[in-house]
Amino acid sequence: MELMHALLYGVVEGITEFLPISSTGHLMLVTHFLGGDNTPFIKSFEIMIQLGAIIAIVCIYPRRLMTDTKTMVRI
Repeated sequence: MELMHALLYGVVEGITEFLPISSTGHLMLVTHFLGGDNTPFIKSFEIMIQLGAIIAIVCIYPRRLMTDTKTMVRI
């Protein structure tokens, strides 16, 4: 994977993660438009990018996630 492709994946993930649209779907579209195959490496790379976004949220908002009951998912 080229550096520019990796940067493009990161930008798409960063923009779409906080919007009410599918960031995973957009990453799949980026793969398609770049002409790449959906290889195990690409799938793993997409998972790692999304994991990075989740970890960033947990690091930035730990107190809010633990104390705000509206943020918690109720089953």
